[in-house]
Amino acid sequence: MKRGGILNPDLAHLLASSGHTDFFTVCDRGFPVPTGPERIDLALVDDLPTVLDVLRAVLTEFGVDRVLVAQEMHEVSPERVAELRALLGDVPLEAVSHLELKRLSHAARATVRTGDTCAYGNLIVVSG
Repeated sequence: MKRGGILNPDLAHLLASSGHTDFFTVCDRGFPVPTGPERIDLALVDDLPTVLDVLRAVLTEFGVDRVLVAQEMHEVSPERVAELRALLGDVPLEAVSHLELKRLSHAARATVRTGDTCAYGNLIVVSG
């Protein structure tokens, strides 16, 4: 039995099998999850877990090159941007349009769905 770290077997496998520059989406409950990439559904109830909860866990055992967010997050949810910057430290935070983020999600290795309700709270994690 695994004693700690990420316990969800699908998420643990995604991290362990990802290589340099691979990427995956961590999204809120309303994101249009594309068909194609693996769907890892962690949503339980509103805001459990949040995108930040998942990212916090991922950062403890995964090398992250950069994180992409929707430009709209800066305008609509600036407090989330501040939380992300604090959590990421030196990891670059890049903004793209929400439409581009959705387009990129189709090429992701997986989509991790959360119960997050933050407007434009979705992100893409790029492996380091």
